[in-house]
Amino acid sequence: MEIVNTIEGGVYLVVDPALERETLLKSIKSALAGGINIVQIWNNWPAQVDKLSLIRDIARLCAPYSIPILINEDWKLLLETDYLAGVHFDQLPDDLLDIRQAVGRKIIIGVTCSGHLDTVHSANQYNLDYISFCAMFPSSSAGSCNIVLPETVQQAKAITNIPLFISGGMTPENTAMLKLKIPFDGVAVISGILVASNPEKEAKAFQLALNNQKK
Repeated sequence: MEIVNTIEGGVYLVVDPALERETLLKSIKSALAGGINIVQIWNNWPAQVDKLSLIRDIARLCAPYSIPILINEDWKLLLETDYLAGVHFDQLPDDLLDIRQAVGRKIIIGVTCSGHLDTVHSANQYNLDYISFCAMFPSSSAGSCNIVLPETVQQAKAITNIPLFISGGMTPENTAMLKLKIPFDGVAVISGILVASNPEKEAKAFQLALNNQKK
């Protein structure tokens, strides 16, 4: 299986492994048809789940689209399967250099930024592949993320060439609104696509919003 090792932007789908398996896979398949650029498996695993089996099933769905699959936090899974292209950290670990060495292959590494530009400077220092700002709007799935001001994203864009994603309470409508005001490269979404009645339609709507086009 070809592993994609670059991220430029687009629609970033965060999938919740706690959802019922067949429902989850059906939603992912639909969303992929609408246009997904990156998939991340959220670190929200139910007890006794076969992680590698679910990763394999998700990878099979993503394979025709040649998009990267990332794991959230649990980077050691990169040692157990080649289906994963990288890892997303909620906070940068102190032993990031050791992690890179332990994995032993080129991987995508991204990090959440809750509004502190120190994270952006660290991302520059460690040559990370993307930064995801959380949260732009209140969201149940955004957890403990602070609300990020649009001005912070603007300031980040001025000090880094790393692709920037926005997340937290995102809809096609507020994505399009922010796209007119601040520069960013992509949008990360969980429930806005994953639990929608028509994930394909919602994914298309987010793609249109990123390109400043109407439905």
